[in-house]
Amino acid sequence: MTALIELRQIVKEFTRGGETLRVLENLDLDVERGSFEALMGPSGSGKSTLLNLMAGLDRPTGGSIAVDGKRVDRMSEGELAYWRANSVGFVFQSYNLLPVLTAVENVELPLLLSPVHATERRKRAEVALKVVGLTDRMSHYPRMLSGGQEQRVSIARAIVADPLLIVADEPTGDLDRRSADEILTLLETLNSEMGKTIVMVTHDPAAAARAKLTRHLDKGRLRATEASAREPHGA
Repeated sequence: MTALIELRQIVKEFTRGGETLRVLENLDLDVERGSFEALMGPSGSGKSTLLNLMAGLDRPTGGSIAVDGKRVDRMSEGELAYWRANSVGFVFQSYNLLPVLTAVENVELPLLLSPVHATERRKRAEVALKVVGLTDRMSHYPRMLSGGQEQRVSIARAIVADPLLIVADEPTGDLDRRSADEILTLLETLNSEMGKTIVMVTHDPAAAARAKLTRHLDKGRLRATEASAREPHGA
């Protein structure tokens, strides 16, 4: 396999109240194409910051970021917005669904930034909802769905543009164990059967165990990497 994501000498600093806080310290990282990786570490260790840099939601203070050979850190804001819309799928703890839109309308949203005709947008959204097992919930609004179903809609939205990369920030954080297991099984399937590269931030060791690789961050530095010894769920 080859690296999809290459981070070199990444430094990230924030300024708060006149004080500079360094969150990431000269970090090097390769994420292989087709990998499913978990990022773990204590609060404030830089996990979400690192995820946001990979996904083009933030820029490094220093260092370089390349995704699929493209220097993300050198893109203009317009180029970055277009790249994110076409290359990255986002899954958040809070789902981030619009309450006034149905499930299928929420899933269509990323395609509004692409030159896809309305008919094709709807078709792709319906296919994405089928992939996550919500064919019978397409016309439902978020308030009519369980938390697990809302997260499935969020995952359908993340894959509708067929992205290179899926980033998931605490995707099971608001779910009960059963719903969390279902979401993790879905992520495993997207990785193993659709070849999606997934990077997931989590505090939950049970969630991290479902990834192929777990990386540990501490005070802005990578401390350890563990390959999962667990068999695929349900095996």
